[in-house]
Amino acid sequence: MLKKQTFKTLVGSSFVNMDSRRWQVSLWTAYVLSIITLLCPRTQGAKILVVPVDGSHWINMKIIIGELKLKGHDISVLYTATSWYIKEKPDLYQLIVVKLSYDFGEIKLNSKLEIYVKKSLEYLQSGWNLSRNFMMKRLFVNTLYDFHQSYHIFNFEIFENQTLLNQLKNSNFDLVLTDPVFATGPMLSHYLKVPLVYNIRWHLNGEAHFLSAPSPSSFIPVPGSQFTDKMNFFQRTLNLMHNLYHLAVTEMFIYPMYNEVCHRYLGPDTDIQTILQRADVWLIRVDFIFEFPRPTMPNIVYIGGFQCKPAKPLAAELEIFVQSSGEHGLIVMSLGSVINSLPMQITMEIAEAFAQVPQKVIWKYDGVAPPHLGNNTLLAKWIPQNDLLGHPKTRAFVAHGGTNGIYEAIYHGVPVIGMPLIFDQFDNLVRLESRGAAKVINVATMHSSDLVQALNEVINHTFYRDNMKKLSALHRDQPESPMERAIFWIEYVARHKGAGHLRSESYRLPWYAYHCVDVMILLLFILLLVTVFVGVTLKKLCRAVLKKKQKSE
Repeated sequence: MLKKQTFKTLVGSSFVNMDSRRWQVSLWTAYVLSIITLLCPRTQGAKILVVPVDGSHWINMKIIIGELKLKGHDISVLYTATSWYIKEKPDLYQLIVVKLSYDFGEIKLNSKLEIYVKKSLEYLQSGWNLSRNFMMKRLFVNTLYDFHQSYHIFNFEIFENQTLLNQLKNSNFDLVLTDPVFATGPMLSHYLKVPLVYNIRWHLNGEAHFLSAPSPSSFIPVPGSQFTDKMNFFQRTLNLMHNLYHLAVTEMFIYPMYNEVCHRYLGPDTDIQTILQRADVWLIRVDFIFEFPRPTMPNIVYIGGFQCKPAKPLAAELEIFVQSSGEHGLIVMSLGSVINSLPMQITMEIAEAFAQVPQKVIWKYDGVAPPHLGNNTLLAKWIPQNDLLGHPKTRAFVAHGGTNGIYEAIYHGVPVIGMPLIFDQFDNLVRLESRGAAKVINVATMHSSDLVQALNEVINHTFYRDNMKKLSALHRDQPESPMERAIFWIEYVARHKGAGHLRSESYRLPWYAYHCVDVMILLLFILLLVTVFVGVTLKKLCRAVLKKKQKSE
């Protein structure tokens, strides 16, 4: 009776007639659930619109999408039916299809890349010189301009499609996650008035930092310059010329295309540069064990190597081949997701070089098999690159220098023999070579003996392996993984409906205000007035003194 009265006092008169045992169970259940609720982080699934870029950019975007899906977020991906790699995957994301009235397919874009690779190899055959360097720069800009023209029409098609725009509006997305190389995502974010997060390395015509953070030409090498952060006077001069060339091309050719879309659909006062800079958080695929130190901004988050993960066991047949390498180990070769093969003459030189080394070779290759292919070489249209690089028998990675492959090599501590061909591959390998973790060769002028020498040097000398192991240790020594950091900041923006407090107001300033040109003009004008005033005053004083002197005489 005393227990019942005490229970009545504790829980209230309305529960007197309840069975005490049932209520004890209920109270304990509520207590346990409360503890679990307090201990577990409260997350609410966000509706995220992903506007990707195809090719290797999509490969790493898809990895982030997978992690977001595991966190319970609802993902929609904007794509065209002619995409290279973006395919239906209803267990991971919903597709929003953009129907185009013109050819924007794989064949057209592949032909542009083939022309670019062919011309790049022609320029590389002449060796390095100032003229060749600027010709390569011009080739890069012209190719990029062709892609921008295609996406210019693509962006028009999107904003002319009112049905699509209404579908996007009615979906009530919490944020847009995009790779802004062709600015479709930033413009849609502005149109839909939702927060914006970048998964970025490049923007319209350059490296992401050049749009968002101070980038002095004295120690920040411009993409395409192939310089390090230690430049002499001649290199700083060339670097500044590269920078001015980039700015001129961007301002005169690239931005006007996108501003045409902005002015027509987003308002006459909008411009593409402002829209690009309004992103709440920039997830930049960079780690400073690889990138050169430089100024940054509060809303820039570094996620270089986020796609890297421990190696999984290989398929049985592949494992047997790798184990057959014995003490000599394995060489892995890949030219990335876009370039499947090289001209036959170069391919033959590579094949002959591989046939002369004692290691086994797994070569990602999709083309006609070269003659004289060694018994130690296995050709495959697709390889589990991360798992092969993480295999204990792997000794070297022969690569084109793409960002994804570079970070996988760093993560697993595998030294690199670099064969740069296009885009940022030259600069990526310059950075790795400056750390003593890679040896770069000119693939256009290479003979089989050159590759054999490079392989023997990288595999048999501990210099390259030790330096890459050091980079790997530095890269792994972080309080959280780059992927965890990326997911946190995406969810942060979704939770708080943006992150404007981290964004610099510099993007609202016109160029003359950003560089204080107006202030300098004012100060120069004041200095000029003071100088004139002082000059006039001195002149009058001199005249007065002369007159007084003349009178006294």
